[in-house]
Amino acid sequence: MNEGAHPDRMAMMANQLDQLRSLLAELIPANVFYTRKLQSHGATFDVASLEDYSARFPFTTKPELVEDQRRNPPFGTNLTYPLNRYTRFHQTSGTSGTPLRWLDTPESWDGMVEDWMNVFRAAGVAAGDRVYFAFSFGPFIGFWMAYESAARLGCLCLPGGGMSSAARLRAIMENGATVLCCTPTYAIRLGEVAAEEKLDLGAARVRRIIVAGEPGGSVLATRARIESLWAGARVFDHHGMTEVGPVTFECPAQPGVLHVMESGYYAEIIDPATCRPIPPGETGELVLTTLGRTGSPLLRYRTGDLVRRGTGNGTRGTPCACGSRELALDGGILGRVDDMLIVRGVNVYPSAVEEIVRSCEGVAEYQVRITEAMALTEMRVEIEPTVDCRDATQLAARVTKAFETALALRVPVSAVTPGALPRYEMKAKRWVRGA
Repeated sequence: MNEGAHPDRMAMMANQLDQLRSLLAELIPANVFYTRKLQSHGATFDVASLEDYSARFPFTTKPELVEDQRRNPPFGTNLTYPLNRYTRFHQTSGTSGTPLRWLDTPESWDGMVEDWMNVFRAAGVAAGDRVYFAFSFGPFIGFWMAYESAARLGCLCLPGGGMSSAARLRAIMENGATVLCCTPTYAIRLGEVAAEEKLDLGAARVRRIIVAGEPGGSVLATRARIESLWAGARVFDHHGMTEVGPVTFECPAQPGVLHVMESGYYAEIIDPATCRPIPPGETGELVLTTLGRTGSPLLRYRTGDLVRRGTGNGTRGTPCACGSRELALDGGILGRVDDMLIVRGVNVYPSAVEEIVRSCEGVAEYQVRITEAMALTEMRVEIEPTVDCRDATQLAARVTKAFETALALRVPVSAVTPGALPRYEMKAKRWVRGA
């Protein structure tokens, strides 16, 4: 245990250890994937402490899960119970490789729904709110879980699948929606369409916008852009993954800070290169153990998400301003381990680019083009001005200057005609390789 930690945090860590021991007892030998994996690494299943667990148990990676499902189609061997115990099927988006299929038992599903309710509660959503879900309901877990969680909380749930952006906006206004759920990119797109359709979002009743799927929700400039388009509605970020479930909620008192729901997860932050723990204030890769998802668990899963461990999350002394003592991630999800670029010796993260571009008023959309020349990585940015921008050339110059100021890096920036860049309902694909 972490000696010197606050008694409340010590109690939470003791509960995590109890859950971990119960999880391991359930997995071995029922779960073929982890029984084989742990035996091959010589890991004994008794765990003396969380530190002991981190020191002795191997990481789990997405490639080995993908390979397991390839060899054992369609669902792989990471299943603790017979198939007739499972009632939920979901699938990852495949944006970072081959999609994963994931199954859940009713017990695991109920636990994750409870976690998603915490996301809503942290955002001030309560019974009586009208929640609009502005996305098509595909196989990705977040849609279904958010919808069911809102219903269990006592909210009126308004589905927006299979509709145009203009139709969704009218449904939001006509049905008096008070909460909007979507990606940060799509919240901006809806604001643009409202202007095109001459719909006054100031007349809408939306007071909360809950976003996920991209780093933008914790990027202050992107939040400000969304909130200005939606007449001051407060943006709340959170994040999760199909294979782990809902992981964080946004701190109500500190915009841009995410708290890990440590009642359901044991979280570690490591240096991606050395795999060693990193100190507070530094950036590393988030590693998660799903303590309550017994039917399809993950032990020390390398998520690939880059995060920065907060220095003031209340592990010692006073709690966070919101009252939580759970792990704080400053700036939310900063990007992906495999998304970070080194351009002329400068580490460039997608969230930093998002912050720089969105802080320049007049940019409607942007795209980053990455090229490789003689083993050197270069990037250039295309920006699409808003319709009311009077001087696109001057705007491009301002964005270029912003890159120089923030990163000490000269990035070529050019303006394209309005409507030239693609728009997205789900995760935006703004980073493109090649000329």
